[in-house]
Amino acid sequence: MKGGSVGFNGDSVTTLLVIAKQPVPGRVKTRLVPPYSFEQAAVLAEAALADTLRAMLAAPACRRVLVLDGRPGPWLPDGFEIVPQASGELDERLAAAFGAVSGPALLIGMDTPQVTPDLLTVGWDEVDAWFGPAADGGFWALGLREPDPGLLRGVAMSTPATGAVQRGRLCAAGLRVADLPLLQDVDTAADAAAVAHLAPWTRFAACVRDLTPAVSGPRRRFAR
Repeated sequence: MKGGSVGFNGDSVTTLLVIAKQPVPGRVKTRLVPPYSFEQAAVLAEAALADTLRAMLAAPACRRVLVLDGRPGPWLPDGFEIVPQASGELDERLAAAFGAVSGPALLIGMDTPQVTPDLLTVGWDEVDAWFGPAADGGFWALGLREPDPGLLRGVAMSTPATGAVQRGRLCAAGLRVADLPLLQDVDTAADAAAVAHLAPWTRFAACVRDLTPAVSGPRRRFAR
């Protein structure tokens, strides 16, 4: 069910949102340490974010919004509005991101550099919500025809049941839910290797290839 909301001018009515952290060592992708160092983890996080933003630029949208914890850097291309992330737990921050927009919106994170413009090209004919399940039990994408922060508040995030609970919340609200493909988030070194293998064309995969000899060689040094 693609392209159902593309107008006569070829522009989608969908707002694309990405919620992200500034890729600063020690603040992002800390579960990659070890075998990666905090600095290397930040390099991988920046690459994942850059790939995500590139895919969003190539997908049809009426707005593209970066909901950012931190400051923008050279990794940010033109074409994005920047909205500061709200405080609180992740459910509150996601809810606030939806609360900052009007009209159909699709929100993703910075943990799926394998995402493609096609996956972000959603239509809204007979669909009230889009749900993108993640392999770890969470979700990588959530789309709402009518953004309602209350649909996210109170959902416990980062648990094996997060995705099921969030999708159940949508269904319980009477929304017509359509599913996007299952994707794997990048949280651990094993995740990074798997995603790089699945999407070898990405900047993220190139960084994994460049950094792998450094973390697997006899002189590697683990961060404490």
